Amino acid sequence: MIFINPKTDYAFKKIFGSSESKDILISFLNALIYEGNPTIQDLEIINQNLPRQLESLKDTYLNVTAKLDDGSLVIIEILVLNVQYSGNRVLYNAATTYAFQLQRGEGYRMLKPLIALTITDFEMFRNSPNLISRFVYKEVKSNLNYPEDAMNLVFVELPKFHKEASQLETLTDKWIYFMKYARILSEVPETIDSVPEIHKAFDLANQARLSREEVEVLERREQFIHDQQGAIIKAFEEARQAGIQEAREERKREETLAIARQLLSQLDNATIAQVTGLSVEDVQNLRSTNS
Repeated sequence: MIFINPKTDYAFKKIFGSSESKDILISFLNALIYEGNPTIQDLEIINQNLPRQLESLKDTYLNVTAKLDDGSLVIIEILVLNVQYSGNRVLYNAATTYAFQLQRGEGYRMLKPLIALTITDFEMFRNSPNLISRFVYKEVKSNLNYPEDAMNLVFVELPKFHKEASQLETLTDKWIYFMKYARILSEVPETIDSVPEIHKAFDLANQARLSREEVEVLERREQFIHDQQGAIIKAFEEARQAGIQEAREERKREETLAIARQLLSQLDNATIAQVTGLSVEDVQNLRSTNS
């Protein structure tokens, strides 16, 4: 079997945001937000319709938005590219969704808490070993919680997950394994197939269920992501090489200046410049600072 990549926005919405996906999404959110506890009993998937086409592959949008049985909102987004200001984008999407709850004339009491679940295919918090990180509003010194539980930010960093299929124990482990590895699997591991919702997710992710048009959209999306990842890697490597070259040149210049300093008491500026390759002006400045 070939499974579509749940880390692409179109595929994620296909698996978790369709009319068939309520039980899948409940299990998924309980696993990643509530450590596998059955906290969420029911929800409403708000944006169930898949986009008919991707007018611009650079366009991004929230993957899935759901309203929980207590009225709270959950937005789920996948970030596969480590681009500049990713953190700002998460905050902007969360704040916008939180604010747009209110209709004209409604008071602030109508606002419900919002949870922004972000799954990243890169390490967003390199100084933290945590696979799942949670951020809430707290007072800096006393750690006092903000009076209103307005927004919670939950991040899952897939590169920090290293368990093999045979090591999966919790529901959280199994869903993260699905997110990270489904695209490269040819069959469903027994350790996770026993979870009905994950079995169903694999069924929805089976490429054989898709139309030719859907497969083409997914392939275009994946190719775009690969191209962008390649561009980011290339830019990073070019910057690294430029930094190495700059460091080499700086080190060479420092060595040349050290030689020139040793010659100040023995030769005139013009001769030192000729010997070291420095300009006469550089030698004069060096003599002035050493006098």
